Amino acid sequence: MFTLLKESGAARRGVLTTRHGEIQTPIFMPVGTQATVKGLTPQQIEEAGAQIILGNTYHLNIRPGSELIRDLGGLHRFMNWNGPILTDSGGFQVFSLAKLRKITEKGIEFRSHLDGQKLFLDPRECYRIQANLDTDIAMVLDECPPFPCERDDCEQAVKRTIRWAGEFLEHAREDGFLESGHHVFAIIQGSTYDDLRRHCGQALAEMDFPGYAVGGVSVGEPEEEMLKQVAACAPVMPRDKPRYVMGVGTPPQLLKMVGLGMDMFDCVMPTRLARHATVFTPEGPLNLKNECFKHDAAPIMEADNYTCQNFSRAYLRHLIMSKELLAHTLLSIHNVHFFLDLMAQARAHIEAGDFESWSHAWIERYQAGG
Repeated sequence: MFTLLKESGAARRGVLTTRHGEIQTPIFMPVGTQATVKGLTPQQIEEAGAQIILGNTYHLNIRPGSELIRDLGGLHRFMNWNGPILTDSGGFQVFSLAKLRKITEKGIEFRSHLDGQKLFLDPRECYRIQANLDTDIAMVLDECPPFPCERDDCEQAVKRTIRWAGEFLEHAREDGFLESGHHVFAIIQGSTYDDLRRHCGQALAEMDFPGYAVGGVSVGEPEEEMLKQVAACAPVMPRDKPRYVMGVGTPPQLLKMVGLGMDMFDCVMPTRLARHATVFTPEGPLNLKNECFKHDAAPIMEADNYTCQNFSRAYLRHLIMSKELLAHTLLSIHNVHFFLDLMAQARAHIEAGDFESWSHAWIERYQAGG
C-alpha cells in the first residue's frame, strides 16, 4: 500500500508499506547485486540510513541459484537483511549481454556470462525466480531498448513489454503473491519516443499494478534526454502508486527527478565510485587520491556517518594509496549515507513546501563546487 502524504510542486512525499516495514519516500535504494551491498555489512547499511535495498535477479539465479536461496529461507534470511528488498527482473542484465542473447515473442534466450550455459527467461520464469527469493517488490520482465533505437524496433519492444507485464501479473495473482503482501511493479519502456512512453504507461496503468517504474533510461543517452523521458512518463503514472526510476543517478539527477514526481531510485554509483577513491560532498565529488589531501586533517565533510565522525581525509587517502580494503568500506559508508541523507533532506523540504527552491540552490552549489 502506498500513501501520498504531501506534495510540493510535482515533488511527492509518501509512505510505501511492505511486509518488512515502511519505506519513506522519496528514497534511494543501495544496490546489493549478489546479496551484498559491496563492502558493507547489513548493520552498516542500516546505520547509513537504508530503508530498502535492491537485489539482482539475474545474478542471484545464476549464482547461487534461486532454489538454494528459497531452501535456505529466502533472500532476507540468506543475507541477514531484515528490511524490504526489491529485486529487478533480470531484463536489464540480459539487455547488457546483447552478444549473448536472442529476444523472441515468448521471452529471452541467452547464455550465462559465467559458463556459457543456455538459459531462457520468460514472464513465468521471471516470476518463479523472484517468488523463490521471496522479495518484497518484484519487477516484471521487460525489454529494454538500446540507445539509440530505431522506432520500429522500439515499438516491438514496447509491445512485448506490455504483454510480458500482463503475463507476469497473471502468474503472480494465480499464485497468491499479491494477496500475501508482496508488490509487483510494471516497467514503462519506449526509449526516446515520448508517444511510445505514454502508450506503454497507459496500457500498464490499466492493469492496476501496485507500482510503476521508468526503465530504459541512463543507457547512454544525454542527461537532458533522460530527464525528458522521465517527464514524459510522469503524467501516465497513477498518482496513488509509487513511481520508481531504475538505475539512476547522480545527486543532482535524483533531485531533478524528485522534482518531476518520482519516488524511488537505485544506482551502483555510491559504492562503485567509493572503490575508485571518489566521495560525494555538497560542493561536488572529491577524488581522495589527489595530493592535496595528503595532510588534510578534516573529515570528508561535516556529517553524522561513521566515516566522517572518525577519520580524516589524510587517513582515508593513506588507506587508498596503500590499497587497504578498509578504504572501500569507509568510503562506501560515507557515499551511501550521503545519498540517503540527500533523500531525507528532500522529504523534509517537500513537507515544508519549499522543495523547488531548496533543490535548485542545492544543485547550483554542488555543480559550482564540482
